[in-house]
Amino acid sequence: MAKRPSRPTTRKTLLGIAAAAALVAVNAPAVAGFAQHAYHRYEINQPEYKARYGHWTLATLRKQYELNSIHAILLHTGKVLLIAGSGNNVKQFKGGSFKSTLWDPATGTFRKIDTPADLFCGGHTQLPDGKILIAGGTARYEVLKGDVKRAGGAMLVKNEDPDKARTFPKGTVFRSPAGVEYRSQFAVRVPAAKKTPTGRGGSVTVTASEARVFVEAVEEGPLGITNATEQYAIQGLKGEDADNLYGIANKLGLDKKDFQGTKDAYEFDPVTEKYTKVGSMSETRWYPTLTTLSDGRVLAVSGLDDIGQVVPGKNEIYDPASKTWSKAPTRYFPTYPSFFLTGRRKIFYTGSNAGYGPADKGRAPGLWDLKANTFTPVPGLTDPDILETSSSVLLPPAQNGKIMVLGGGGVGESRAATSRTAIVDLGAPHPSFTPGPRLPENTRYLNSVIMPDDTVFTTGGSSGYRGKGASDILRAQFYDPAANSFTPAADPAVGRNYHTEALLLPDGRVAVFGSDPLFSDKADSRPGHFEQRVEVFSPPYLFHGARPRLDLGGRTRADRGDDIALRSADAAGITRVRLMRPGSATHVTDFDQRSVALKVIRRTGTSLTVRIPGDPSLVPSGWYMVVATNGDGTPSKALWLHVR
Repeated sequence: MAKRPSRPTTRKTLLGIAAAAALVAVNAPAVAGFAQHAYHRYEINQPEYKARYGHWTLATLRKQYELNSIHAILLHTGKVLLIAGSGNNVKQFKGGSFKSTLWDPATGTFRKIDTPADLFCGGHTQLPDGKILIAGGTARYEVLKGDVKRAGGAMLVKNEDPDKARTFPKGTVFRSPAGVEYRSQFAVRVPAAKKTPTGRGGSVTVTASEARVFVEAVEEGPLGITNATEQYAIQGLKGEDADNLYGIANKLGLDKKDFQGTKDAYEFDPVTEKYTKVGSMSETRWYPTLTTLSDGRVLAVSGLDDIGQVVPGKNEIYDPASKTWSKAPTRYFPTYPSFFLTGRRKIFYTGSNAGYGPADKGRAPGLWDLKANTFTPVPGLTDPDILETSSSVLLPPAQNGKIMVLGGGGVGESRAATSRTAIVDLGAPHPSFTPGPRLPENTRYLNSVIMPDDTVFTTGGSSGYRGKGASDILRAQFYDPAANSFTPAADPAVGRNYHTEALLLPDGRVAVFGSDPLFSDKADSRPGHFEQRVEVFSPPYLFHGARPRLDLGGRTRADRGDDIALRSADAAGITRVRLMRPGSATHVTDFDQRSVALKVIRRTGTSLTVRIPGDPSLVPSGWYMVVATNGDGTPSKALWLHVR
């Protein structure tokens, strides 16, 4: 980490302020603190300071638009979709109060969006047409042991009837041999039993089908506890139906109940600004990862299921054309695994993840070949057991094939944290992580944003689990891949830890949202409060003079491999042009953002012609920001282009 240089003093009055502050400090510490604060405010607003470190401001947000931002997604309209759902607030969940807000950073205006379900802690990604797919969410909040009033757990519903499937609604009652009743918490569909010919005179064997559902005892207390495998009658069934359809459970207790996911999926249309329900997933998912593939379909992996356990490797793929899901290769990952598309059928898993899963399963980084369903571990990562809540980013430009891991914490509520960064070159014959420069301190929940000048802006985080011990880190810095070093940026004013997001905006600024600390004081004695302020960072390049002008001549669509003419009176000074895929952030993950270099193939005094790469794994179909940067690293304002 580069040492933060001393800030230049340009006015003699600053010396007077500093001397006065020192004098007051001898006599009145409180007054000295005020003077030092005034000096700091003066300093960070000086042009020289802004040009060197950048500048932070708070967005104006009226109270009726405040929300607990869990997901932040940049749309091709230039607006930002902020999704709270129930916002990690069980009262909002029970009251059915689910929130989304649209923010227009160009005008500073906000608008509420009708939200059809609790999308809290789902997964999301951009589709080829620019719509946003959101899958999964919250079906049930966790209940800690000691607060659980009714015994419950998984019930297998069996069907021995080969001629018909059955669907049982939420609230179906299952009765034990002893007469204890349990009620299903979700609807469940049980397929027909399977017929298998035996080859003997047309006879068949029948194998019962089964489906799982979470149930709870109707009555509170220990009466519903059982550790024995028993068969349960389904209330309301008679005759053959009662014989063919029944429940089986082997453990129903008062243990802690984890969050449970949903199967629901929605598309959000940036033009109509509305959610539309699409086909449901086969598995329920809470904390899933969604990854756009090179053919435009979307891979969904992991998440907590309908009984609060990590989905055991049952992955699936969404087809935007049919709006339905199909089975994907089976492989286990912990929740919110950090995935990057690196080839037409290859995914790189950095090992970064968030929240749930055993410490010894699915944690190792590696390349997943979807076609062969093989996984090749990638070695060399230091602190491999401190990857939870770490940040991962595809370094710019994407053609270089380098991915960086930054910071992280131990599994669960571990106190372990690290300042480690590491880089892997996936183009090497035998990819392996190599150490990068250290962060200034041990950091988890770090946000990393790809910038148009080919740097990565990192901000916030905490050294403790969910900011415990008042451990938020009020620092920001730039990582330069070319120099393999950090340089300091202006310090943010707002601490950020769990449930925080950061996005690059079309005008070149960075917006930061959310934060969900457990406590609000160093002694961890007062409850924390969700951070609803939006802080916006203007990078130093916005204080370096005039920005390059750029014009697509009205063009808004292109195909991979196309040549694109860019008009610019500043063409002679432009040194790089990038396609920047808009970010889609949650839980310090952002798998959509990437910066693709466009080769300049012709140049005149007033125009540039650039070529879009033809590789769909490098440039997945969708909307991109086109940004040109001059020799001083100052970017143009982004223009939107739909790459098909």
